[in-house]
Order: sequence, then structure tokens, then C-alpha cells
Amino acid sequence: MPFKFYADNFNLKDVFECGQCFRWNKNPDGSYFGVVSHSILCAKQNKNEITISVIGGEDLSNDYLEKYFDLNRDYKEITTTLSKVDNSLKTAVEYGSGIRILNQDLWEMIISFIISANNNIPRIKSTIDKMSKAYGKKIKDEYYSFPTPEELSKASVSDLRSLGLGFRDKRIYEVTKLIYNKEFDLDSLYNLNTQDAREKLMTLPGVGPKVADCILLFSDLKRLDVFPIDVWVKKVMSELYGTNPANSKEIQKVADEKFGSLQGIAQQYLFYWKRDS
Repeated sequence: MPFKFYADNFNLKDVFECGQCFRWNKNPDGSYFGVVSHSILCAKQNKNEITISVIGGEDLSNDYLEKYFDLNRDYKEITTTLSKVDNSLKTAVEYGSGIRILNQDLWEMIISFIISANNNIPRIKSTIDKMSKAYGKKIKDEYYSFPTPEELSKASVSDLRSLGLGFRDKRIYEVTKLIYNKEFDLDSLYNLNTQDAREKLMTLPGVGPKVADCILLFSDLKRLDVFPIDVWVKKVMSELYGTNPANSKEIQKVADEKFGSLQGIAQQYLFYWKRDS
């Protein structure tokens, strides 16, 4: 049976095209399809009614989908709170008011955002698809699950390079080995406070401050008190708040002061608005 729910502050385009996920794509009819875990999902929307159907692979429970789409968080309250910060943020919130921050698999987000470094979204998506087809499990037709650490550990550096990873190939090889050999404990991150989790993630090859913050925000670690700083965020923060684009500490200080514990969601509204405009 399809999973059907009603939600304000939920828009498929805003959710799937705000830069947080790489395995969802738009159909000609405006619906979206994506690979989540070992399933292929189709998402359709009619006003505030959203229908999620499994069109291939394993069934996913309603509880799983509620968590994945962050349905138990009050986004109406969040948008109301952030809209009061200033008129500029209010404009960004209104533009991207349908964003929901997904709870995605932690391992997948680590590899995906290492791939994202100095990259663009079409190329990131293509690389992840190639990696999944080469090392993941087939779900249906040309759709494959994201490879587990064990599956990806079978790839050499040259194998990874052949996927078009560029300078990221060695980093992904090393991270995979660390996690597969249990030299880096993913589960321990769930028990750490945000700063300690951030510092631990940054011990991984290829994970700097921005990538660590993306992992913390977009995975099921779900830390809303981080503020990933990329080129778009540097631009919008400079234009709105006069920060120096070259000074990430200054940008972070302004984010802390203005957006507080909701700065991760504020970042998404600002990023999405600035990039699209």
C-alpha cells in the first residue's frame, strides 16, 4: 500500500532539489523517483497530500518513511521562528518553505559528500550512480542500492578512479577501509555532541569542515545546529550580512548569533534561494 500523508511546508521540488540528496530525480509529470536503501520510491504531490509508493525492491515501513522525510518535526514553527530574524531571511524562507531536511543513511552521506567536494550536482549524481551499479546490489532494471562498506571495500584506488572520482578516489578508498575494518566507529557518532561528532568526522580523509557539516545535517545524525559554508553561502552571507567571504569563522559567528540552534535549516533556505536566484 502507498504511504500517504498530509503536510504543510512540504514541496517535492524544494525537498529534492535543494542540494541535500543525490539519488532523487524528476519525472516528466512532476513526480520524483529515488533510490532509498534497497527500494525505488516514487513521490507524488497534490497540494498538501503526498503519496510515496515503492515501485521496486523492498517495502519500507511507514515508521521508516516518517523518519526519512522528517515528518515529526514542526516545520511551521521553524519557518515562523526564522522568518522573524529579519526580512532577508524571511524572503529566503518563503522561497524554500517546502524544504524538509531528510534523514539519510550516515555511511551513504559520508561517501556522497566526499564526492561533492569541488563538484557539481549532475556530476555527483552520475558518479554515485556509477559507483552503485559497479558495487551495489541490483534492485530493478538499472537501479542499484548504494554499496555497503563491505561491497565498496572490493574496489581498488584505480577502480574508483575509473568511476570519474578524480582526486577523491584515494580518499574514498581510505575511508572505506577505515569503516569496513572498524577502525572508525560510525555508531559512536550518534552518542557524541555536535562539536565532538564534527571533530571525529574530520579525522576521515577528505572530510573538512563543510563536508562534516553536510554529513551532520543531512544524515540521520540530524544536527540542525551546523552551518555548512560553501560558495553560495559565502555569497549570500556577504550580501545580506556583510561578512567576508574568505573568513569562514566570521560567517559562522554571524550564523550562531542570528540563527542559533536552527542554523542548519536557515542555511538550506539561504542556499536554495541564492543558488536559484
